[in-house]
Amino acid sequence: MSDSADPNLSARDALDRAMLDRAARAALRAAGDVEPNPLVGCVIADSSGRLVGIGHHRRFGGPHAEIEALADAARRGRDVRGATVWVTLEPCRGVGKTGPCADALLRAGVREVVFAAHDPAPKGRGGADALREGGVLARLSLASPLATSISAAHRKRAERSGPWVIAKWAQTPSGSFVADHGRWISGPASLRRVHRLRARVDAVVVGVGTVLADDPLLTARGAARVRRLARRVVLDSMLRTPLHSALVRTAHEAPLTIVTLAGAPSDRAAALRAAGAELLTTPPDAQGRVDAAGALALLAERHGAAVILLECGPTLLSECLRRGLLDEAWAFVGGAADAPADLRSVADEHGYERALRRRSGPDALLIYRPPAPTPSGVSSAGHSPR
Repeated sequence: MSDSADPNLSARDALDRAMLDRAARAALRAAGDVEPNPLVGCVIADSSGRLVGIGHHRRFGGPHAEIEALADAARRGRDVRGATVWVTLEPCRGVGKTGPCADALLRAGVREVVFAAHDPAPKGRGGADALREGGVLARLSLASPLATSISAAHRKRAERSGPWVIAKWAQTPSGSFVADHGRWISGPASLRRVHRLRARVDAVVVGVGTVLADDPLLTARGAARVRRLARRVVLDSMLRTPLHSALVRTAHEAPLTIVTLAGAPSDRAAALRAAGAELLTTPPDAQGRVDAAGALALLAERHGAAVILLECGPTLLSECLRRGLLDEAWAFVGGAADAPADLRSVADEHGYERALRRRSGPDALLIYRPPAPTPSGVSSAGHSPR
């Protein structure tokens, strides 16, 4: 049974969910191309429910989803007067690079606009009020969790000025980060997913323990298209990152930042800078190490990092889970694709809520979000960064 056919939904909610799901799937095509702008999709249907236009925000600075959908309807020769618009984020009212979408919808003569989330950004908010003032029905619908969630990163940045932080790791079904007999915990399908994820984020962060154990490269390889060249970042309190490591040897090919403490050895700092690495410093955390929260904020401030991927070993992962620094947590559970529904990961132990479970080859991928309500590492035998 599809979500849109859920018997617990009213007919209106079922239609909203189906249309907003479709808009969200369109929006996801641009993941990695539009940030720090939000992912947004839009569909337009006439009074009989027939689709007349669909669009999504394709690239930063380009036309918004509503404009794309109106243009699509025009190409099809469809009249949108009296139509209903479903869009994943409240149409904008402010004048930016593309002009207010609320005004465009008013000029087009649509009858109703259904949106999956309010826009808290100064240039975005107020679109629903503008539509109502112009005589258009405008309402919020939470019928599609997918449509509501895809703008969560944008809303977090607008409300709390922080990057969207995703952590990924691999573990065995028993919860170990180390596989038996030196094998990889997760399989090729999971590794391909990780490389696709790297291809759409602004930064990939590891702890120095992962560098010493696995000598990772942290680039996106095998992805159909690298949408963003992610900055590789190492949290390294005492600058133990080897000069001969893969990261340092490729510092002139893909950006490398090492976040350290003010008291780190100056000779090591000079050598790493000479090799092409950027060095940033943060105050220490309570254990005297690089503070993870401070490092994430520094990446957002210095490099505009909107989406950050943490490729966690157990130490960094436990700290980030405990401190609630994660917006998404991806657990690849090796060989557990057919495991029972009560399969658990370390995220469950910290109260994170399961949002999705899907098959990743022979593995299970468990995706978590922080516990509600919220405002808005691996050894060489594990699924280590490669």
